Amino acid sequence: MSNEGKKVKVHYTGTLDDGTKFDSSYDRNEPLAFTCMAGQMIAGFDNAVKDMEPGQTVNVRLEPKDAYGEHRDDLVQTIPLAQLPGAEELEPGAKVMLSGMDGRPFPAQVVEKDESTITFDLNHEMAGKALNFEITLLEVED
Repeated sequence: MSNEGKKVKVHYTGTLDDGTKFDSSYDRNEPLAFTCMAGQMIAGFDNAVKDMEPGQTVNVRLEPKDAYGEHRDDLVQTIPLAQLPGAEELEPGAKVMLSGMDGRPFPAQVVEKDESTITFDLNHEMAGKALNFEITLLEVED
């Protein structure tokens, strides 16, 4: 029986291929609730939960295309420091919120800085990475 369109609650742990844990609902002591296959989750996670039964646990490995996509070089942007007041204080590794032309904020990470330019990576931090999830379906509401 498919869970598509149904509200579900799951507990999960996400790890990278090297075993590094990047997220876990257990750490927050709160299951994740979402509507299955409604576009609220990354595609591979939704697909894994779609045919699960309550109480079932699955382990899935998602390739980047089923998670946050491939890393895109066109989303790495270098701009003159003079165009971004305050950027001279930022260091590589810093995570910041930038504004698009339409004024909407989006996250970015500083990857490089020299005396005249700063380079931001606008890719999702999990882009280009395979993700592993252990998912336990706790409940399904019709």
